Amino acid sequence: MEDFAEFAGLSRPTVSKYFNDPSSVRKTTRDIVETALAKSGYKPNIFATNLYRRKTHILGVIVPNSNDPFYMALTRQIQKLAGIAGYMVFVQSSEGRPELEERALETFKSMNVAGVIIGPLCTPSHNEKLAKTSESIPLVYIDSPLDETSPFVGTDNQQSFRLIVDYLIRSGDAPCYFPMPQINNNAQERRSAYIGAMDNLGFEPRFVPVEDEATLSLEKFAFEATARILRDGSFPTKTVLCGNDRIAAGVSAAAYQAGLKIGRRQNDDLRLAGHDDQPFARYMCPPLTTVAQNHSEIGRFAVELMLQKLGESRDTKTFLPVNERILLNAEIMLRMSA
Repeated sequence: MEDFAEFAGLSRPTVSKYFNDPSSVRKTTRDIVETALAKSGYKPNIFATNLYRRKTHILGVIVPNSNDPFYMALTRQIQKLAGIAGYMVFVQSSEGRPELEERALETFKSMNVAGVIIGPLCTPSHNEKLAKTSESIPLVYIDSPLDETSPFVGTDNQQSFRLIVDYLIRSGDAPCYFPMPQINNNAQERRSAYIGAMDNLGFEPRFVPVEDEATLSLEKFAFEATARILRDGSFPTKTVLCGNDRIAAGVSAAAYQAGLKIGRRQNDDLRLAGHDDQPFARYMCPPLTTVAQNHSEIGRFAVELMLQKLGESRDTKTFLPVNERILLNAEIMLRMSA
């Protein structure tokens, strides 16, 4: 930067001031700097700059699975809104492995990021490390909570399961539940939400017997379990409620292979419902009845909560609770599968 300042004929503090905020210098100075930039091709090293600064404008995002359509949509929303607020966003995936989640956090710490928005894996041995990291870097959890007190934005599973269970019972028989693998706290929360919804309506919760496997290959996991269940007999009830839409996709494929008809017509063999409203859900055959998470609002609140923690919030209309735990309602999507 000293070489560039000399090339532009300006002092280094003036050039530094421009790079920190171009609007903070006079127009004539901006014109000189920008002309010199065009002639020299100089580009400041943003990583070196951020290591030097006490406060940076970089946010990290860590998701469990970068290929999952829900997380892809969520990170796009976070990147868009953080960009509007003047922050760059770098995304890493833990791929369901705590050691990769920890490595991603260490990488972001070395980049001197302002904060990290994270969909945690929530393995018990790893929770303490996340809590320790939050003492030095602001963390906001999305989709799956770390615990009852940490900053969190996600779907109210109690509300969403009351919604879908009530509909399934009113429109047919009570659903059995096909659980998610135990990859994060969301899996346990959704299981508990299903139990609560069934108990509230006076029905006994019933579960699809599956292996206790921590895997991100949800479609394969559900397909293989369903194929085994259908070989050995059938599901506990004619209506199957899945922990998420990717589970439902695996169930649907195995049921089709076994010659079963999925749908809500009287002569259909199986009713099937999911959770999340993934983009592919409406294009399944038949289209999947599910409940839609509002990924746009989850992303918006996550960014807003982070900006408030950084003292940079510009949204005076958004009310965030004192305990920083934001639960959003889901909306039911009625389609032909149930």
